[in-house]
Amino acid sequence: MKYRRFGRTELDIPVISCGGMRFQQSWKADDPVGEESQQNLEQCIRRAYELGINHFETARGYGTSEQQLGRILPGMPRERIIVQTKVNPNRDSKIFADAFELSMRLLRLDYVDLFAIHGVNNDDLYEQASACIEQALEWKRQGRIRWLGFSTHGPADVIIRTIKTGVFDYVNLHWYYIFQNNWPAIKAARQRDMGVFIISPNDKGGLLYKPSAKVEALTAPLHPIVFNDLYCLARPEVHTLSCGASCPDDFDIHAEAADRLDEAEALAGPIAARLDAECVRMLGQEWMDTWHAGLPEWHETPGHINIPVMLHLRNLVLAFDMLEYARMRYNLLGNGGHWFPGNRADHLEELDLSECLAASPHRELIPRLLKETHEMLAGERKKRLQQEEG
Repeated sequence: MKYRRFGRTELDIPVISCGGMRFQQSWKADDPVGEESQQNLEQCIRRAYELGINHFETARGYGTSEQQLGRILPGMPRERIIVQTKVNPNRDSKIFADAFELSMRLLRLDYVDLFAIHGVNNDDLYEQASACIEQALEWKRQGRIRWLGFSTHGPADVIIRTIKTGVFDYVNLHWYYIFQNNWPAIKAARQRDMGVFIISPNDKGGLLYKPSAKVEALTAPLHPIVFNDLYCLARPEVHTLSCGASCPDDFDIHAEAADRLDEAEALAGPIAARLDAECVRMLGQEWMDTWHAGLPEWHETPGHINIPVMLHLRNLVLAFDMLEYARMRYNLLGNGGHWFPGNRADHLEELDLSECLAASPHRELIPRLLKETHEMLAGERKKRLQQEEG
């Protein structure tokens, strides 16, 4: 395993981290844990540690994850592992504090190395997080947390605003080949010597564990996961990527990417260029250069349709045959809350989009493209994983 300095924390963090949101028994925190589930989780932890992955990341909102990790992490060499958990912000700092205390009891640890305010996804949650910072800094002074960060699924402007507070030592955010919008936020984090942790590069990054045949062909000779890992890690501003393992073997392909880290740019660069060229071939250079220009935010659109997401998903289907991924994401709209906001285009014919599209060079074309995209992707509405079990 290769390691990088995690910004000003000075932690040597593995370039692949063990994310704790897929190997737990249940998304219901109070569900009883079965022996089979616990054994699988512990086998995942041991396999990760064998590979040199010593960073284990979870959250209060990950169901039984914390309590299950609390059965194995306290028995590991504490000075050799990096433990991170996350708690949602709340305007009532006591609610926030109570959630943290529960996390610590479940993990059975005296301290966590990394603690994040979870889900700073919009302006309202930024304000809620602001109400929690003093309490978190007190835990830092007490040594109960070593370093303070935040996680986010929000837009780059919210992320940058949060970074500029100067309070946080690291950030968990989304950035990978098919979603590069947050690069300005990563640069802002680098300027403040913050650690940068990439969330879900291979699930939200394109369901790369079950890629389309076209994606496999375009990334060959690398597996799409290896390509995407190396694409991210070719940037020194990026320190670690989450592998949300569901079984011990899930780490192996990421270990292959880590082993080839010294070749990251040489291997990933030409593949990224090939993928870029395929987008242009299928969609045209003018569209690729301008499709996003002048688009409204979802809350500025009649019916709260998330036009940028819809057009982005259309691009991925036409360029890379990523239909399963696009359908999964599209049908989450309307159910994703602040984690994935906005709606589908179910009632497009009833809406007048002319005003909100006035700044787009494609304002005459986009309504038709939205209709076609809805017809292509609409299906059974999806829920976030945390919602699926109640």
